[in-house]
Amino acid sequence: MKKSNIKRLCTLSLMIALAFAFSYLESLIPFNFGIPGIKLGIANLVVIVALYTMNAKDALFISIIRILLSGLAFSGPFAMIYSLIGGLLSFLVMFAAKKSNKLSPIGVSALGGTVHNFGQILVAAVVMRTYRIIYYFPILMIVGLVTGILNGIIADIIIKRIAKTGDTQCQ
Repeated sequence: MKKSNIKRLCTLSLMIALAFAFSYLESLIPFNFGIPGIKLGIANLVVIVALYTMNAKDALFISIIRILLSGLAFSGPFAMIYSLIGGLLSFLVMFAAKKSNKLSPIGVSALGGTVHNFGQILVAAVVMRTYRIIYYFPILMIVGLVTGILNGIIADIIIKRIAKTGDTQCQ
């Protein structure tokens, strides 16, 4: 195996492990304020950083593997499906927003947090066979926006520090 492939594999492994660790940490934080489905989304920090410092394929891989591992370890199959749909929809929108070069990582993250919650609401509407759950979206939209901005600020700092080093791969 080439040294560059080993570095890439090492970096992907570390990013997945970090995202999984953040998911675990998030599962320990009681952050719901009586509203089900609310999370800080700190594992998404890793995906945003990967989107800006690696390539989109690797960032998507990190996102999917993290969601699957977290679902198996912490939440179960139904929550995993909600997270997977929300995560995929969020990733597609974040990728398009990043590609447009019109939003900073903060804006991309805010958009991602909002779209992730929208994707989960859509899944819930289909599963529950009622679209009345859409009325819950404004609350989740605000939470997704706020947590997305906070995560985006942290991701932006990390991305800038990585850019200063000029290397995103394991040494």
